[in-house]
Amino acid sequence: MHSTYHIIEVANTHGGNFDYLLELIDSFADLEKNVGMKFQALHPDKVATSDFPSYNTYKELYFEKDQWKKAIEKAGATKDVWLDIFDAYGVEILGENIELVHGIKFQSSVLYNYEVFQALEKCDLTGKKVILNVAAQSVEDIQKIMANVENKLSPQEILLEFGYQAYPTSLEDSGFSKIPIIKEKFANKLVFADHVDGESDNAIWLPVLAAMSGIDYIEKHVMLESRETKYDHFSSLTPERYKLMRGTVQRYTSIKEMPFINIKEQQYLDKTIMIPLLKKSKPGGSGVCLQEDFIYRRSGQAGLNVKQIEQLQENWNILAVEKREGDVVKRSDFKKATIGNVIACRLKSSRLKKKALLKIGNLPSVEYCISNVLKFDNVNHTVLATSTIEQDEELENYTYNDSVVFFKGDPEDVIQRYLDVASHLKLDVIVRITADNPFMDNEICQILLKEHFKFGADYTTARNAAVGTNLEIINVRALRTIKEHFPNAEYSEYMTWYFQNNPEHFRLHMVDLPKDMVRDYRLTLDHQEDLDVYRKIHNNLEEAGYSNFSVRDIFKYLDEHPEVVSINNDIPIKYRTDNNLIETLNRQTKIK
Repeated sequence: MHSTYHIIEVANTHGGNFDYLLELIDSFADLEKNVGMKFQALHPDKVATSDFPSYNTYKELYFEKDQWKKAIEKAGATKDVWLDIFDAYGVEILGENIELVHGIKFQSSVLYNYEVFQALEKCDLTGKKVILNVAAQSVEDIQKIMANVENKLSPQEILLEFGYQAYPTSLEDSGFSKIPIIKEKFANKLVFADHVDGESDNAIWLPVLAAMSGIDYIEKHVMLESRETKYDHFSSLTPERYKLMRGTVQRYTSIKEMPFINIKEQQYLDKTIMIPLLKKSKPGGSGVCLQEDFIYRRSGQAGLNVKQIEQLQENWNILAVEKREGDVVKRSDFKKATIGNVIACRLKSSRLKKKALLKIGNLPSVEYCISNVLKFDNVNHTVLATSTIEQDEELENYTYNDSVVFFKGDPEDVIQRYLDVASHLKLDVIVRITADNPFMDNEICQILLKEHFKFGADYTTARNAAVGTNLEIINVRALRTIKEHFPNAEYSEYMTWYFQNNPEHFRLHMVDLPKDMVRDYRLTLDHQEDLDVYRKIHNNLEEAGYSNFSVRDIFKYLDEHPEVVSINNDIPIKYRTDNNLIETLNRQTKIK
């Protein structure tokens, strides 16, 4: 867990009294975790000239090197030691105690002291942290200063501090407006130092506000409560108030470390969320739709909530058992659907003899189709389904891959053939594919599958796909219902009509594909012109370096080659243009 680091700033509250300094160090000895103590070691003759107004004050504050060594060792026994560097004397104290010093700090005014920087270059700061107070520095100046420090001193880390040492510091001048700008421009950790009245509420709450704003280090002046403090007392906290401030910071910043969803709010949601109740009975083998199948009420029943049902849908689950109106649904009511690609293929074509065996590239058309269908994710089986007629037996040699199931079924009743495949492999959901369509695409399949389970559909297809790129997702339970109404199913090769012509009996889901996956191209194989187009697509994309090209790649090629599109684009689609056929299908596939 992230914890704000605290720097106890001794500054000059000791007033040159070494006993005061030692007592002050002792008063914070119980603070050990994630805390440091900072000292200001300076020499009057190296920080000022004798005519400077504060020269005599500097003389009063001066400690000998052995005194500083003792103070540093005493503080270092329980916490990190930091040094404010003002002059060359401070650098000497650093050099003689380098192993005990965790880091150093530069006041903004010292950032231009080349004498200090030259002296510091002789110290090894590679394992030390450096705080740069950037009060009154522009972003451009901060960047230059950081580059100079990195180049000359090579510290382990540079921290940026805001806050300046004017007394009293008003709230408006505390520097909080710098936070978003510095965070945007720099990745460095930030240090906050305030100098408000130590007896005010602001002395406690400004550090809290800083920590809650993402500040990593808090620096605060301290003094003894029981002793007179001559210097730096205005903004200093006594040990008692300092520990109050530190505890308050820790208490409030710990709120930020709580999990995004805490246990109590989750328990509250679980207790109050409305559990979906079924509007009407649902048979086993069907999906569920949260928008269409449920009402939302608080009830005494324990069941799945919306998020839990959504998770089941996303993992391809359907109802395993019948559920009655008013029921909740439970995890045990669902099963993961067994999904199968069923590719229908015959060799009876009249316009283009044995078109399924004609090659596109190195593969027969049917195997070209299978090779693309095998790329479909989230599918358990792939089946090449043909008839029991002798002329179709040859297709057993064209399954492309040993994983493909070869199945022979009813020669005329395609619905029965599909149901026999489903019974053989215990399928719950069928991805219906025609071998005439070699350019099947996994992305389209995944869009339709996801929509099918989310909508709890019986039948799902794309509304606007290019001819030869569409798929149909069908629940086996719904296909059995079709068979119950149409035992003979004379027009079963037009299976689509049995669903789309009966919306009052089946939940149909017509999906709009993304616009960049929609074209008015013909990519189904029925004429020689179709085969010519496919061969041009394959050969040109293969020569261009495409190995596993998608329908997007095909569309891109056709977009750029309208002369190829024109080869077969005017060939009519019978089930779209033959009015007599359309009228017959509408009549013969309607459930009475």
